[in-house]
Amino acid sequence: MASVDYFERRLDDKRRLTIPTEIRQEFESGVVATRGFGQYLHLYPKNIWDRDVEAALQSDSILDEGTADLNVRFRRGKTEAELDQKQGRVTLEQHLLDYAKIDRDIVAVRVGRYWRLMAPELDQ
Repeated sequence: MASVDYFERRLDDKRRLTIPTEIRQEFESGVVATRGFGQYLHLYPKNIWDRDVEAALQSDSILDEGTADLNVRFRRGKTEAELDQKQGRVTLEQHLLDYAKIDRDIVAVRVGRYWRLMAPELDQ
């Protein structure tokens, strides 16, 4: 299987992103989309979100402001969806696309175990 670390796509009229065939298996557990740290989105396989991100967002102290800030950033606008197994598509919510200033064209880059989605003009 070829390793895919970058792809470009155009959303269809229903805001659906087609995931490349080579990486669809990563998203069998589902898809989590959320705001990134900048003007881009994070796209996680659901099992990675549950195992790594949720675990990292848990804090022993209710007074831990750093963890609270991360919780707010990642949960604000967070959506979960199933990958359309027939055509490998996932619908991205309009409010997330607006946040990342994504119109129709998307650049996706692997960042470890998740993907960064951004508008082509923001690809840096």
